[in-house]
Amino acid sequence: MNGVDPGRLDDQQLIKELETIHRTRHSTLLHGSNDALRAHNDRMAELEGEYLRRHPRRSVAGGRTRAGARERGTTST
Repeated sequence: MNGVDPGRLDDQQLIKELETIHRTRHSTLLHGSNDALRAHNDRMAELEGEYLRRHPRRSVAGGRTRAGARERGTTST
């Protein structure tokens, strides 16, 4: 494992770690070595898993569901 165990982070630290890893994702995908990308994937999964464990009933926006996406696809402007 890389970094601090996500279970030991407080909520504010966890959010900061998630923001950082999401911000660096694109660059790692495009320019990181296979090992760097693998480490990034593993760490992101650990952090996101901890967030979901703590917030199982988080608010879900209707547009971020399959039904919401299908509805957006049929709407004409």
